[in-house]
Amino acid sequence: MTYDLIVIGGGPGGYVAAIRAAQLGMKVACVEGRGALGGTCLNVGCIPSKALLNSSAKFAELSHFSSHGIAVGEASIDVPAMMGRKDKIVGDLTKGIAFLFQKNGVDLIEGWATIPAAGQVKAGDEVHETKNILIATGSEPTPLPGIEIDEQNVLSSTGAIALDSVPDHLVVIGAGVIGLELGQVWARLGAKVTVIEYLDRILPGIDGEIAKLAQRALSKRGLKFQLGRALKSVEETTTGLTLTVDRVGKDKEEVIEADKVLIAVGRRPVTRGLGLEDLGIAVSPRGFIEVDGTFQTSVPGVYAIGDCVPGPMLAHKAEEDGVACVEMLAGETAHVDYNTVPGVVYTDPEVASVGLTEEALKDAGTEYAVGKFAFMANSRARSTGETDGAVKVIADLNGKILGAHICGAHGGDLIAELVLAMTKGATVSEVASTCHAHPAMGEAVKEACLDALGRAIHA
Repeated sequence: MTYDLIVIGGGPGGYVAAIRAAQLGMKVACVEGRGALGGTCLNVGCIPSKALLNSSAKFAELSHFSSHGIAVGEASIDVPAMMGRKDKIVGDLTKGIAFLFQKNGVDLIEGWATIPAAGQVKAGDEVHETKNILIATGSEPTPLPGIEIDEQNVLSSTGAIALDSVPDHLVVIGAGVIGLELGQVWARLGAKVTVIEYLDRILPGIDGEIAKLAQRALSKRGLKFQLGRALKSVEETTTGLTLTVDRVGKDKEEVIEADKVLIAVGRRPVTRGLGLEDLGIAVSPRGFIEVDGTFQTSVPGVYAIGDCVPGPMLAHKAEEDGVACVEMLAGETAHVDYNTVPGVVYTDPEVASVGLTEEALKDAGTEYAVGKFAFMANSRARSTGETDGAVKVIADLNGKILGAHICGAHGGDLIAELVLAMTKGATVSEVASTCHAHPAMGEAVKEACLDALGRAIHA
């Protein structure tokens, strides 16, 4: 049998691409060696971390019940039960993807794939013929040189979502999305959490003003930040771990004692072992597969999407890549605008962002207008006690929205309105003139747009 398309990788980009290709009439197979579909996102990334964030948030909320006049007894944590809930959610969703494959006629080939030649994919001892190959192998945690991750004491994100008890002191290396989310999980459950970041700020790439709001809010919730520091070594002792860190630019060392360390300094593409070098597929110095506007690599008939190509390393971006790629293969018109791909940090408060930051516009010398609205002035936020943060909208002088950034409760949901506005070319005036329900957190979006016009009502 010769397939029209074989997708390598069953993560979000891969399985969505496979299903969409089948819907377009292609004979499709997906090769996955993990033993479960869903890739990093579903098995050891987005979904299990959000399950633990939800569970830990419910526990943390108990401490605020007294302000509502609600008395509760002393609560306790059953970490294995919490992990069991997380594992069930993951299992149910992976089975759901397998069902979708059956429903859409996608063949699942189990095993780790290699590409011996264009038009061939090998899994196990069997070689499968195909007209096109789509590489969707995702990413993995980036290691730190000289630091061995054993997933027992020195953890990657994979180990940090599988602990069987609450650590006394968790040190997180990296103040990005993964480090902050998982740091907050364990801080809510009672761990002392110290976040060490090389830069002088948290959340690199996020609008600086919004990142400061997030740091202030997370500090109130128990996370301790040590910025401008680089991890030099981790040594195991009889009582735990000893970390040596350098003060960046100050020629000074500090020692920190901990019992668990989470290395969360980013992610890198998973492309080794596929045979890309022998095929002559061009790969960047950082390991990303180079592709053209149709996602085709330097070898005709071989395509790549998601985390293993340039662009935001996000599951939903990978899905959009996958759909666009196979639709173009089918002769349809498709395009992914990475400037309108939102990113969300699911901490409390959430941090959501789309488009350009104020720093980027300043660097480019672009004239712009800024509108801001603090949740402290939002009636729904006041009634729920979720008043940290603000909405920030940036527009050009004609009102075109260039970027939007939110720190606040439900920020990941609120950003969708601004993503749609940017995608459809709506101006701040058009968003501001749209009637928003009251009382609702979304009114803060309207007010920020009004502020950009110099017409804020409640600010």
